[in-house]
Amino acid sequence: MAALSPALAQQYPSRPVRFVVPFAPGGSTDTLARTIGVKLADALGQQVVVDNRPGANGDIGMMIVAKAPPDGHTILLGYIANLAIAPSLYAKLPFDPVKDYAPITQIATSPNVLTAHPSVQAKGLKELIALAKAKPGAVNFASTGVASVGHLTGELLNNLAGMKMTHVPYKGGGQAIIDLLGGHVQVMFSGFSAAMPHIKSGKIRALAVTGVKRSPALADVPTIAEQGFPGVEATAWYGVLAPAGTPKPVVTRLHDETVRILKLPDVSQRLDALGFEIVGSTPEQFGAYIKSEIRKWEKVVKASGAKPD
Repeated sequence: MAALSPALAQQYPSRPVRFVVPFAPGGSTDTLARTIGVKLADALGQQVVVDNRPGANGDIGMMIVAKAPPDGHTILLGYIANLAIAPSLYAKLPFDPVKDYAPITQIATSPNVLTAHPSVQAKGLKELIALAKAKPGAVNFASTGVASVGHLTGELLNNLAGMKMTHVPYKGGGQAIIDLLGGHVQVMFSGFSAAMPHIKSGKIRALAVTGVKRSPALADVPTIAEQGFPGVEATAWYGVLAPAGTPKPVVTRLHDETVRILKLPDVSQRLDALGFEIVGSTPEQFGAYIKSEIRKWEKVVKASGAKPD
């Protein structure tokens, strides 16, 4: 394969590129893939097809890419839950986040935002905690799935605040937001991109952000730490990966084009407005980061007491 790599890179891509998103449409991963995919199609001269493959907490989409031919025609929009959290949550995974993928670049990071339906009588975190303590289990919180950042953040908050909110997992952010808007669930730890339009319209209320500092996109919303819980800090991250064994020249081209796209004014402005902080790391940096995050989240999973459903 190595001897053929230069020739393969010159011909690449020779057909449409499949951009797999392991979650349903409407969430943060989907937003990023579609924002980048349109520009990547122009850069590569081939159609880039965003392929949403939700199910099994993202495992279905992850496996599709792990087993795909390593030629750059199938790529992945990777998410922290599958790449860094799942190894500590599940005794056995059907994929290896380090061995089965070739990192291309970390796209962005984003804190989650704790949002509430207007019917919830809480304008801040302390009021929400008081409600949850008054009726243990009656307040429910949605997340994009078991072992997602939102799920673990909620469980950590439960433990630190001495309360019991009931976790309601979904297969992605899209349906979870719809149910939050409809009042079927009361609160949610959501990615900024999915929540921001509804926060701005007043359909849901922002109570706190989960990052180490306030987000410029929601400058008036305090962090969880500011509201008395410095141990609850969780930032989601996203990246592009290909199947392990993808020739280096192909990885390099995908990296260079993706990083260039992230720097385009219309792309960076859109992602900034949605609460993303753009990264654009090298493949080597992204690979090292994934390994460090696996070690970090092992401690978080143990401290949270979270268990797979």
